[in-house]
Amino acid sequence: MDMDALLAALRAGNIGTVVATLGTTAVGAVDPLDRILEFQKEYGFRVHVDSAYGGYFTLASNLGPEARAAFDAIPRVDSIVVDPHKHGLQPYGCGAILFRDPAVGRFYKHDSPFTYFSSKELHLGEISLECSRAGASAVALWATQRLLPYTRNGQFAQNISTGRDAALEFNRRIAADSRFLAPNTPPQLDIVFYAVRSKGQTPEASSALAKRIFDEAARLDLHLALASLPLRFFSPNAFPGHSTGSVTCLRSVMMKPEHLTWISQIWERLDKATTEVLSA
Repeated sequence: MDMDALLAALRAGNIGTVVATLGTTAVGAVDPLDRILEFQKEYGFRVHVDSAYGGYFTLASNLGPEARAAFDAIPRVDSIVVDPHKHGLQPYGCGAILFRDPAVGRFYKHDSPFTYFSSKELHLGEISLECSRAGASAVALWATQRLLPYTRNGQFAQNISTGRDAALEFNRRIAADSRFLAPNTPPQLDIVFYAVRSKGQTPEASSALAKRIFDEAARLDLHLALASLPLRFFSPNAFPGHSTGSVTCLRSVMMKPEHLTWISQIWERLDKATTEVLSA
C-alpha cells in the first residue's frame, strides 16, 4: 500500500474502513499494518485485515522485519479474514471473518417465521454472512489443528517457514540468471514472480516469451502461473522507455515444504523450458 496515497485519502475525506492485505494472492505482498494503525489513532477509521492467503505466516520464523511488524500488529485490528483452504491444509469452503467486537452481529441479524435461536442473546454462531454451510469443513479444520497445532516452532509453523525458504532460494536463482528479471524486492511470503528478458526489452515482447515458457514448462510437468503486474515492480531500467503499464510475468508458489527439497528439479525444468523457447 502506498502510505502517502492513504494519508492523502484520509485527509481528503471521511474514510470509514481501511483494508490492509497481509499476503496478496498475486505476489504475496504485505501491507504495513503497523503504520496503518498509527494513522488510525488520528483519523479513527476501522481496520480490516485481508489475510485470506497469508494469515498463517504469523507463525513463520523467517519473515523480514517489515512483514514481521505487520503480522505482529494483527491483534490490534477490528476484523480479519483467513482462509484455511490455502495454507491451512483444508478443503475449499471454510474461510472465516473474525470480528473483535461481537456486537457487530446486529448488522447481520435476521429473522423469519420458521427460524428460531436457542438464546435471546446475540449469538454469532447462529448467524453468518454465508448462512448455511457444511459442518464437515469445520470438523476437518478442527481435526487438522489437533494433529498440527498452531504453535510457534511446531511442525505446522516449520512447514510455513520452509515454504518461504524455498521462495527465497528460487528468487535468488532468478536474480542470478540473465534470462530473467527479478522484482525490486525479494518475496515477503512464499510467492515468486519474475519477467523474461527479451530483445528490445519491451513489455510486449517479454509478455509473449513468458506465455511461451509457461506452455513449454507445462509440457515438462512444471506448472507455473501467469500474472499481469505493474512495471513499477521492477527496476526503472528493466524496460527502457516504459515507466507505466504492465507486463505478463511467470509466477511460482512455493506453498509446500517439499518445494525446498525439489528446488533443483524445479529449476532444471524451468531452465530447460526457457532454453527451448529462447533458442527457437
